[in-house]
Amino acid sequence: MQIFGVDIGGSGIKGAPVDLDRGDLAGERFKVLTPHPATPDGVADGVKEVVEHFGWTGPVGLTFPGVVTGGATVRSAANVDKSWIDTDARALFGERLGGLPVTVVNDADAAGVAEMQFGAGRGRSGTVIVLTFGTGIGSALFADGVLVPNTELGHLELNGHDAEKRASSKVKDDNEMTWEHWARRVQKYLAHVEMLFSPELFIIGGGVSRKSDKFLPFIEGIKAEIVPAQLQNNAGIVGAAMRAAKQG
Repeated sequence: MQIFGVDIGGSGIKGAPVDLDRGDLAGERFKVLTPHPATPDGVADGVKEVVEHFGWTGPVGLTFPGVVTGGATVRSAANVDKSWIDTDARALFGERLGGLPVTVVNDADAAGVAEMQFGAGRGRSGTVIVLTFGTGIGSALFADGVLVPNTELGHLELNGHDAEKRASSKVKDDNEMTWEHWARRVQKYLAHVEMLFSPELFIIGGGVSRKSDKFLPFIEGIKAEIVPAQLQNNAGIVGAAMRAAKQG
């Protein structure tokens, strides 16, 4: 079974058909740059370009970098334009895609669901936290495999700042940090999250998961097991498709 997944990020909008039996992309993903400012209309145009690139005419699952309630309504917009807040994203995307069935889910929740079913969290019980490091820090919290949606742990306070303003991969790139320097910041963040939730497992996702060997060895003193996401930066696309199939 194939469903189309789109992952909307602060820097790019990428999508592909997903083979839900394998939990992997059914074709090479296509990506466009996220417009700046990332307004609802601008992002919707980008999504349309990605979906039309494949000539897709079936259900579409989309991730969004913020809180999404009821599979439709956006409640926060830390890394996109503030005009997203209270937007009915499902209606907006559905209209722009010519009436295709649309489901919208928080981006980290989507990545987490995919990792728990097909990736590094498969078969794991207890408390598992998936963290995606990119433009911001997304989080997905699972208790015995059940998602607690819209946790937004990237906005915990760390040294007087939003954690994602200190430890996202964008912060690393913007400040030209070494991997070791950045890993120390990630370590402080993980220690704070561990103090609050005592997880058995941290799964580290986002684009940096492809380079986990460059920073994970520098992270020390965390009791939980720490592993890179197996689906890497495709997890959001897979999870979005999974959610769309569930809604269907």
